[in-house]
Amino acid sequence: MQILTVAALIVIGILLFELIIFSHEFGHFITAKLSGVKVNEFALGMGPKIISFVKGETRYSLRLFPIGGYCAMEGEDEDSEEKAAFNNAKVWKRMIIIIAGAVMNILLGFVMMFAFTVQADSFSSTTVSQFQPNAFTANTGLQTGDKIVEVNGYSIWNSRDLQFAISTLPYETVEGSTLEVYKERATSAACGVYNKYANDKSLSQDELQKYYNALSEGCSRINKAASKEEAEKLLDEACKSIYALDKSYDMSKYKTPEIDTTTSRPRFMADVKVVRDGKEITLENVQFFTYYADDDAEKKNKPTVAFDFAVEPIEKNVGTVLTETFTETCSMAKTVWTSLVWLVQGKFGFNDMSGPVGIATAVTQVASMGLETGFADAVNNILFVMILITVNLGIVNMLPFPALDGGRFLFLLIEWIFKKPIPRKAEQVVNTAGLVLLLAFMLIISVKDVFQLVTGTFPGM
Repeated sequence: MQILTVAALIVIGILLFELIIFSHEFGHFITAKLSGVKVNEFALGMGPKIISFVKGETRYSLRLFPIGGYCAMEGEDEDSEEKAAFNNAKVWKRMIIIIAGAVMNILLGFVMMFAFTVQADSFSSTTVSQFQPNAFTANTGLQTGDKIVEVNGYSIWNSRDLQFAISTLPYETVEGSTLEVYKERATSAACGVYNKYANDKSLSQDELQKYYNALSEGCSRINKAASKEEAEKLLDEACKSIYALDKSYDMSKYKTPEIDTTTSRPRFMADVKVVRDGKEITLENVQFFTYYADDDAEKKNKPTVAFDFAVEPIEKNVGTVLTETFTETCSMAKTVWTSLVWLVQGKFGFNDMSGPVGIATAVTQVASMGLETGFADAVNNILFVMILITVNLGIVNMLPFPALDGGRFLFLLIEWIFKKPIPRKAEQVVNTAGLVLLLAFMLIISVKDVFQLVTGTFPGM
């Protein structure tokens, strides 16, 4: 039964992935057909043909390996004399055809997100409802009823934005502080007496206090044990709150050395913009709860940041389902774009990227986690990863990089602006160079993914 379950999940994963590829290529295909451009072949998969037939001027194929697909248009790679060739279509039509694949990926993301969202019982807002005891965030400014709208400049549209913003906070290490005890003796204090002191008493930061107080000016010092009655005769009327003692002690010999009270500890802090009582205010240096997931994380000094507060729920209805579907998909697209920007800026590193092997590993992991609670949860986990993949594919494909749809769109934009096409040979050279770079980069990432899968880490990371 377990084997059949795993096999079913694998098939579902492959079908969902092929749906992503199909939607991308279908975007090119349908806009080409609507624009009067001839499509020679529309194929799903790569490698040898399993099923193939011709209808009209187009061959439709299902190929063996479910790792891609293509929409081959007449005049796309080589200039053609046919009137219906891609190269002979108006430039604005070619721009629509090229960008349609990425647009379809994002539209598919909305559809898949709806299927995911509609199953929820309720949704999470970004309004704080309550705190855990001694919550870091509460102690550093956050209050019940605050609606979080921004974290370190990152706009918060929904709870997923909040999770992303908090989970990607940079952390700093708080160095150990030094506390000096009894360094200087007071010269004046309220009337009192020498106290007993246990020199083996352990001290903690919260319990530290000065055990010795000097007598106020004008008061006499008690040098011997005395009853309360005898003490009253020796002291001024202003110094009468005295109790019997066993003996007096010289506290100078118990001078406490400097105590290092705090060891190094990572902390996550951020400037948080909230709406409080209808007004936007910025809370500076809000500190979030951190912990080490396991001993290995502590050894590598890789702490995890977590919420120490709860947020108010959003009731499920037709309106909130549609709203959540829209904001969740837009939030995911924003996350992808922000991650790319941070990658260029160096906030994310090589170790934060994944290729096909890493993605397959992630799908396997989320499916396994879902199986712990049921088959439906495993399918939903796979569905969510596929939503991320299709949105990711749509965003990345629109980047103005050679060999990507965005790069080809840029060439067409230049042609539209200057009313003159870029020489085909030059375009081919640039696209080929871009493709080689992409493949090399993908190979390096895949090697990293395999190495991490086998060893759990990667040299230098």
